[in-house]
Amino acid sequence: MRHLLSTQDVTQSEALAILDTARELAQVADRPVKKLPTLRGRTVVNLFFEDSTRTRISFEAAAKRLSADVINFSAKGSSLSKGESLKDTALTLQAMGADAVVIRHQASGAAHRLANSDWIHGAVINAGDGTHEHPTQALLDAYTMRDHLRDGQGSLEGLNVVIVGDVLHSRVARSNVWLLDTLGADVTLVAPPTLLPVGVGQWPCRISYDLDAAIPEADAVMMLRVQNERMNASYFPSARSIAALRAWTPHGWRAARPRDRHAPRTHESWDGDHCRCGRRRPVGHRRAGDQRRQRAHGRALPAAGEATTGKR
Repeated sequence: MRHLLSTQDVTQSEALAILDTARELAQVADRPVKKLPTLRGRTVVNLFFEDSTRTRISFEAAAKRLSADVINFSAKGSSLSKGESLKDTALTLQAMGADAVVIRHQASGAAHRLANSDWIHGAVINAGDGTHEHPTQALLDAYTMRDHLRDGQGSLEGLNVVIVGDVLHSRVARSNVWLLDTLGADVTLVAPPTLLPVGVGQWPCRISYDLDAAIPEADAVMMLRVQNERMNASYFPSARSIAALRAWTPHGWRAARPRDRHAPRTHESWDGDHCRCGRRRPVGHRRAGDQRRQRAHGRALPAAGEATTGKR
């Protein structure tokens, strides 16, 4: 395997080999010296055109632990602001002798374009391209499920995985569906109709609009946040409205509806997006809470109906 661009290109034997290798390398973190000479003398470039914290740092840490030389490229502060294209950047990296490029780009297909061009001759790893795929995240998810549910051995044959949320804009969901199917798992997507992509019926998975019906048979549940940064239209009226419809909880184990008297309630409907979608408290309760907070900081709000001067 020269490039890692999509989980659709990964066979079961290749996926299991990657997961087995990752399990062995995970033991390096427990050593006094967290270094291996595997990539000594190689240059790895983290080419990130989108903001990232965990993914970029994870790739940098992994490359350094394998003794590679790491170059971090960020779109902010680069010549992209002066009109430099992906081709120009790739040719520059090729001239510097890059052996591998980890690319994250806002355009779907950017990783494929880079890998199938003659701009760069090194290996290309897709760290997320638009709403297309994120294969390394899917491999990490599969590694986690196999480690917790299968003791880190074998495939995921017969495992029931439920993926819930904004599937339409989720590159992680796409990669997970194909990889989990390759590893033998049964996948169910749960989302409102407007948050499912066109052609999802051709994917190797089941579709459901009822989280309560999908949860009982699930071995693992994956919750996807609402990805506002990739939306270009109104796919639902508001985060509050979708919370009222299904009230996805950050724990992900059941949907709390108003008629379920004993169902857990939450003010955080989509974990990771920090949308406050719970029921608002009555005005009097909110004001009382605000007064308590203000008194804690030495400033009390005027009582209800009292005139204000605007001075603090």
